Amino acid sequence: MKPTVFIQANDRQLLGAKISAHSYKRASARPDSFDVKIMRVQDFPRIMQQGQSILRAGTVRPWEPDDLQSFTPLRFAPPSLMNFEGRAVVTDPDCFGVGDVADLLEQDMEGKAIMAVARPGHNNQPDYIATSVMLLDTSKLKHWQFERDLDDLFNHRFDYVDWIELKREDRSTIGFLDPHWNDFDRLSPETGILHTTKRRTQPWKTGLPVDYTLRERGPFDFLRRWTNRHYQEHPDPKQEALVYSLLADLVDTGEVTREELKAEMAANHVRHDSLRLVDRYRGWQLLDAVA
Repeated sequence: MKPTVFIQANDRQLLGAKISAHSYKRASARPDSFDVKIMRVQDFPRIMQQGQSILRAGTVRPWEPDDLQSFTPLRFAPPSLMNFEGRAVVTDPDCFGVGDVADLLEQDMEGKAIMAVARPGHNNQPDYIATSVMLLDTSKLKHWQFERDLDDLFNHRFDYVDWIELKREDRSTIGFLDPHWNDFDRLSPETGILHTTKRRTQPWKTGLPVDYTLRERGPFDFLRRWTNRHYQEHPDPKQEALVYSLLADLVDTGEVTREELKAEMAANHVRHDSLRLVDRYRGWQLLDAVA
């Protein structure tokens, strides 16, 4: 099958996924050499069922289909979707192509089934692997039977954290990508895929009410919650420009209409001045900005 970039999404992140999908094609010198597909959780009924629970970090917790990141299990769907044939890249919807993803899809995997960026020390783990961007040889992942794995997840047969962090995999089958293929909040001439991981400053959310769970951090945590109720401005204006120049392309081609964008603004899925920013960053050139 044709190599494919898969992007996870739900309704709350769908516009971001559309921007992400466009970014991979725009940044590539060979855009016809690969496909890009958005995986929406709404197309996977088992994920959307109400009243389910999962085992997460040893504790049973309710599963919330409307959670901001309910799409995360879809990281493990591409092998089944490709009938275990060919190469795939899977990414979060807040990842944007800056380098040529065709090069990533053609990378020598040295016989590995999975390649991802190591992130030692993250979550206090020395061997943490970031699965938000993965290069997959789907022919070597026939044990990733997605519907069966969902059934096992919701029946507490394995821990969600072990799944997301690849702890259920044979480590000898995992290789490591250069960090620029999952560049955490850094946009530079070397960046291959920009990942805007710091949710509070995601550039398309500035000024909106925070819509994700703020974790408890101590007895005076209510003060932190009170003072951090809204998304903040991104510290790097180039990342805002990148996102909105991509969105401007989509508006100009009609893939996202102004009416659709207004509806996303009204739903607080995207900042309320998005139309102004589309006009501001139309035609912005990434290479000139990061050179």
